[in-house]
Amino acid sequence: MTDRSHGIAPAQLADDDLRRELAHLHETRHDTVLDGSESALRAHTERMLALEQEFLHRFPDAGAPDPRRTRAGSRENAGQSVLGRNLGGDPG
Repeated sequence: MTDRSHGIAPAQLADDDLRRELAHLHETRHDTVLDGSESALRAHTERMLALEQEFLHRFPDAGAPDPRRTRAGSRENAGQSVLGRNLGGDPG
């Protein structure tokens, strides 16, 4: 018999269900940290990490940083030169 005490395995969730489960865990994280027992926090953390890993596995582009949030992207956006790139953003 499968232990489902912490929900359905992330790999078995449909894409929409995975997104919903992950959003719900992120919404409840703060309350769990402040008010949850040690075992509740541990279970929450394990489930959150498992869902995040599955999400990034399925949607790797969603986990890529916005170029403007990286040092090189910020410099390029400001019109500064970036090592290994010309100002047009092409490698060069």
